[in-house]
Amino acid sequence: MKNVVSALVAALGSFLHPRMLMLVIWPLLVATVLWLGVAIFFWGSWINELTGMLQSTSMQQWLAQGFLAVAAHYLIGIVLALLIFPAIYVTALLITATFGMPAMVDHVARRHYPDLELKKGGSFSGSLWNALIATFVYCAGWVATLPLWLFSPFALVLPIALMAYLNQRLFRYDALAGHASREEYDLLIRRSSGRLYLLGAVSGLLQLLPLAGFFLPVYVGLAYTHLCLSELKALRAAS
Repeated sequence: MKNVVSALVAALGSFLHPRMLMLVIWPLLVATVLWLGVAIFFWGSWINELTGMLQSTSMQQWLAQGFLAVAAHYLIGIVLALLIFPAIYVTALLITATFGMPAMVDHVARRHYPDLELKKGGSFSGSLWNALIATFVYCAGWVATLPLWLFSPFALVLPIALMAYLNQRLFRYDALAGHASREEYDLLIRRSSGRLYLLGAVSGLLQLLPLAGFFLPVYVGLAYTHLCLSELKALRAAS
């Protein structure tokens, strides 16, 4: 727990640097433009498909009544609009992890871990593959557990658990790709798994704060960089 708190505090100091603040803007802007474009193009078909799915259930006769039919149509639109926001955030997270992490790692390493040897166990292709796997598992888990979010006390727990997985899986690889060897990476993941997930869960809770999505991808990336590099330093000191 202490290492996680230290990483969050250190990340705040790193985040306030002008170079890091610049990283906040473009991933979120790209993600927003991308999803708004997709929504504008596919909105009508999404509404029709979801309406058709509802009408094919046992709710068909109930929803066929005049007022309820109109209300259901607008409710589907509201649900789709609400889904756009997490889609934008996850996309910004993915862009930040894949393209912004090298700058973040360089920034943190130069100031806090200048003597940490570069063993370059990772690669850009490995980073991209890791990001795709993380996003696929997150989306699959999100879709599979969605009914439980609506009709059970797990409505808060499940999103946080999924975000904890996504955060730690996305950022751990890129935070260590330049400094850790492949063997060190595997060992560190086994040794520090609990702390990595805990940081991911705390980051998921922070996402619930108003307007947090604007800065969280970069802040979380910096927190994982601090945590992973400190864990790597401790691992080498113990060997």
